[in-house]
Amino acid sequence: MAKNLTYKILEEHLLAGKLEPGTEIGIRIDQTLTQDATGTMAYLQFEAMGIPRVRTKLSVSYIDHNMLQAGFENADDHRFLQSIAAKYGIYFSRPGNGICHQVHLERFGVPGETLVGSDSHTPTGGGLGMIAIGAGGLDVAVAMGGQPFYVIAPKVVLVRLTGSLPPWVSGKDIILEVLRRQTVKGGLGRVFEYGGPGVENLSVPERATITNMGAELGATTSIFPSDEQTREYLRAQKREDAWRPLAADPDAEYDEVVEIDLGTLEPLVACPSSPDAVVPVRELAGTEVSQVCVGSCTNSSYHDLMVVASVLKGHTVHPQVSMTISPGSRQVFTMIAHSGALADLIQSGARILESACGPCIGMGQAPPTGWATLRTFNRNFPGRSGTPDDLVHLASPEVAAATALRGVISDPRELGEPPHIELPREFFIDDSMIMPPTEKPEEVEIIRGPNIAPLPLAEPMPEEIRGEVLLKLGDNISTDTILPAGARVLPLRSNIPAISQYVFNYVDWTFPQRAKQAGVSMVAGGANYGQGSSREHAALAPMYLGVKAVFAKTFARMHHTNLINFGILPLRFIDDADYDRLNAGDVLLIPNVRQAIKDGSQITVRNTIQGYEFTARHELTPRQIEIVLAGGLLNQVRSSQS
Repeated sequence: MAKNLTYKILEEHLLAGKLEPGTEIGIRIDQTLTQDATGTMAYLQFEAMGIPRVRTKLSVSYIDHNMLQAGFENADDHRFLQSIAAKYGIYFSRPGNGICHQVHLERFGVPGETLVGSDSHTPTGGGLGMIAIGAGGLDVAVAMGGQPFYVIAPKVVLVRLTGSLPPWVSGKDIILEVLRRQTVKGGLGRVFEYGGPGVENLSVPERATITNMGAELGATTSIFPSDEQTREYLRAQKREDAWRPLAADPDAEYDEVVEIDLGTLEPLVACPSSPDAVVPVRELAGTEVSQVCVGSCTNSSYHDLMVVASVLKGHTVHPQVSMTISPGSRQVFTMIAHSGALADLIQSGARILESACGPCIGMGQAPPTGWATLRTFNRNFPGRSGTPDDLVHLASPEVAAATALRGVISDPRELGEPPHIELPREFFIDDSMIMPPTEKPEEVEIIRGPNIAPLPLAEPMPEEIRGEVLLKLGDNISTDTILPAGARVLPLRSNIPAISQYVFNYVDWTFPQRAKQAGVSMVAGGANYGQGSSREHAALAPMYLGVKAVFAKTFARMHHTNLINFGILPLRFIDDADYDRLNAGDVLLIPNVRQAIKDGSQITVRNTIQGYEFTARHELTPRQIEIVLAGGLLNQVRSSQS
C-alpha cells in the first residue's frame, strides 16, 4: 500500500497502537531538545524518575531564552543545566551558541529520525525531513528516559507546491498563505506534508521557516521530503553522512490536499494580533512603524540576514525606526561577520543583539505604546512583545528590510531587482560551544541555586470536584495569556510558587490570590484554548494554585496534553449553549468524577448556582485516564517504577 512520508517515518518508530487517525500511538524518540525556559523543569522531572542516563540517541540542552541576566536567577539556572547535562548524558549548547531550532537544524537534525522538544517550534526539524514534535517538558523527560512518546495519530494534509517563487517572495510568505487559508485552528490533529514539483525550488532554510510556523496552525508537525536540497545543505554543514533520501510514494493517499502555485504568491503580512490575520503587504503599505526586528527561530538564517544586509547596504535605517538583528546561531553570526554583511548592518544603524530568542519572547525590545512594530517572528499574540495592547505585524526579512528603510510598512518589490544570495558551499563549522557529557558522571555535582524550588506534585484525582469558575474566557486563548513570557516572568520557570503569581496576569491580576483562597477552582474557555507554546508551566502553575478542571469548546494539542500530565481534567462543552450559559462565579460540582471518567466520555456537571445540569465530554485515551486519576504523569511514572 502506498504511504505518505509522515506515516512511513511513524511506522518505522511505532511502539504502541495502530496507525489510524484519531487513535493514540506511542513512538520511539531518537532525539530530544530542551531550552532553558522549559529545560530546568524538564530535568528536575527527569531527576525525579531516578534514571541514571538518558536513553535516546541524542539529547541536547540549549541556552537561548533566559539570556538577560538582570538578577541571579538565569545565571543560576544555566549552571544547573550545564551540570545536569554533564551528569545525565546530554549535550550542552552554551549561551551564545544560538537558538535551539537553528543550531539543531545545522548540527544535529537527521532525516527520517524523530525529535521531541520542550518548545513548540521543534517542528523546524521537519525542514530536514524529520518527524519533529513540540511537547511539554514532562513528556520530553519521559522520552529521555526511553519511554514512548504518545500522540494522537494524525490526519495528513498534502500541501502541493507548484511553480517557483517570484522575486521578493520567500518561504515566510508560503506559510503565511497557508495560515491565511487554514487559520490557527486548522492544524489540530493534522500533519502538513509538503510535496509537489515546487518543493525542489526551496532551500532547507526556507523549508525550516515553513515547518517552524506550522506550529501556528496548531499542527502536530510539518515535514518536507529529504532530497537533493537536503543533501546539499547537510554537505555544506559537513554532515552529508546523515543524509538519506525520503519521500512519499508517488500514489500516496492524503486526508486533504492544499494546492499552492508559488508563482501567484506576493509578499504578505500577518496583522495584529494573530498569525492568521494575513493580508498582502500592499494593503498595509504606508502604515507607520516604530520598530523592525529581524531574527527569531523563524527567520535568522544566513540567507535571511544576508538579504537584509544587502538591502540596507549603503543606507541608513529610517530615523523613526529602531531596528534590531538577532543572528540565529554563532555559525550565522560568524559568517555574516566574515562576509562584511555585519558591518553593513551596523553601518545602517541596525542594533545587533546576541544569538538568542530575545524580543520574540518579550525578552527585551518591547515596542512603544500605540505604535506598530514589524517583526520576522512567528507569533504576535497580544502582549507577547512586553507591551500591553501592542500592534505586532509579522512578515518576511524582505518586507522587514524595505520597512526599516522607509519607516512605513513597504512592499519590497518597489525596491527594484532583489539581491541574489547564494547559500555557501561550506558553512563555518566550530562545535567548541557544544559541550559533550562527561564520561565520569559520578564525579559531577549538580549545582542548584536558590531559584530552583522543589518540584510540586498534584494529588490524585478526588472522588468529586467542586469549585468556582474563576474566569470565563473567549476563543484562541494562548499560553502567553495563561502564563506570560517576558523578562519578568521567564526567569521564574524553575520556581513554580513564584511564577504562579503571574497566572492570567494579562486578564485578571487577582486570579492567583483568588485561586489560592478558593482552594479548588475551575476555568472556562472557548475554541482552541491553550494555543501557542509548549510551556507546561501554563498547566503546572494553575495546578499549583488549585485549578482542578478546565472547560473549553476545543483544546490545542500540547496544552490538552499538559493539563492531563499535571492532573487537571480537560472537559469539552458538547453544546456551545452550555458555554454561553455558564458565568464566572458559578460553582460547579462533578460528583463521582473518578468513576465517571472510567465509565465513559460523558461527564455530568451540576451548576449549583444556577441550578441546572449539563454534560461535558473528556477526550482521554485509556492511558491518559490512568494519568489524570493518578494526579499526573510524574506520579504515574514514579509509581510504576516502585
